Amino acid sequence: MTFYVAKGAPDACGRGCDSWIAVEGQVDSAAAPRFRKFFQKVRGRNLPIYFSSPGGNLDQALAMGGMLREKPVTARVARTVVRECGFEAQDSDVCLKLKQSGRELHGELWTRGATCNSACPYLMLGATTREIAPDAVLAVHSPKVVVHFSGLATPTREMRAAATERGHERADRMVASYIVRMGVDIGLLSLTSTVKFEDIHALTREEIIRFGIDRRERVETPWIFENIGRSTVRKVATQKDDGDKSYRLSQWRLFCVSTDQFELDFQRPAATSSAFPTVLISNGGATSLYFKSPPLKAQGFEIWGVRMNRASLQSLADVPQFNFTETSQTLDGHRLAHTATFSSEGLAGALDSLLATCPPAKPTAPFTAAPFTACRPSGRATLLRNSLELDRF
Repeated sequence: MTFYVAKGAPDACGRGCDSWIAVEGQVDSAAAPRFRKFFQKVRGRNLPIYFSSPGGNLDQALAMGGMLREKPVTARVARTVVRECGFEAQDSDVCLKLKQSGRELHGELWTRGATCNSACPYLMLGATTREIAPDAVLAVHSPKVVVHFSGLATPTREMRAAATERGHERADRMVASYIVRMGVDIGLLSLTSTVKFEDIHALTREEIIRFGIDRRERVETPWIFENIGRSTVRKVATQKDDGDKSYRLSQWRLFCVSTDQFELDFQRPAATSSAFPTVLISNGGATSLYFKSPPLKAQGFEIWGVRMNRASLQSLADVPQFNFTETSQTLDGHRLAHTATFSSEGLAGALDSLLATCPPAKPTAPFTAAPFTACRPSGRATLLRNSLELDRF
């Protein structure tokens, strides 16, 4: 496991935050003492910690979690992409050597598909504040007990089975005590005991909240620029459905047609019991935008799209938050409307990055259409598969 401090763009790790601690890789059998030495050097800086780990040694993870509880800290799940690694893979020997050098590096945070699995979630529980992004994964399973015998005699199958059972009992007692001490619902241990070590269970948003890992019922990412395949600005949010206990995952994606023409797509699970739906986005002022209706439907999802010019898009980036209203008509004729407010955090910077990749606007007749004109989503219709796997290019 590797620990280092990374510095990014302004507000890279939240408003007013540009530096963080990255904790990456497998929790090895000597991770805890190395982490204590590292953490003592940086704990005075009050930096958030971002985890990206497949898991590993449970004893070491619990020891590290105990260290986190000694000082209030915020823990999140994300991958740190270090710029100094250049074209080298982030897990290459060259890049790992940089991360282990003790230098403060420069990088970017990626929550999409980032994982904290196996022993890693227990490590995170040590933090007083835990925030799980809607497109990150927190996954658990039962621990594996590795039995070692001393002496020359070869242990029998019965001896191995008895030692393994005692090891599982010890692990359960140790984890149960730790979970209670960290203020998390003991139901987490009950759940992990039902998942074989060879399998993995990704915690749902409902489980994350119910167990007290992250109690926020609505979670959203900032607007993030992604230059993978087609350049995109992307935002993901999860929230509780009205009158329902389930949590819905939605996303917005922004593409450029030119430096003055853009397409904004909105994707959500398809509504099954409503008619005549509409989707409206506004900046809280005079600017508002209806997405094209009806939406494109595929594999249980709806994809709404709208065309907008640069000035209209900039009006959304210039305000700290935007309003998003979804309306529908029920089968009995009642009109329902739900308005939620989402953050515009990151949109201005992401838009600048996107503009650098856009083709120039072609000389045409003066643009005389209304500030917002609706359209169908164009290009490849990539879907939110579920809360674990998002659009792939």
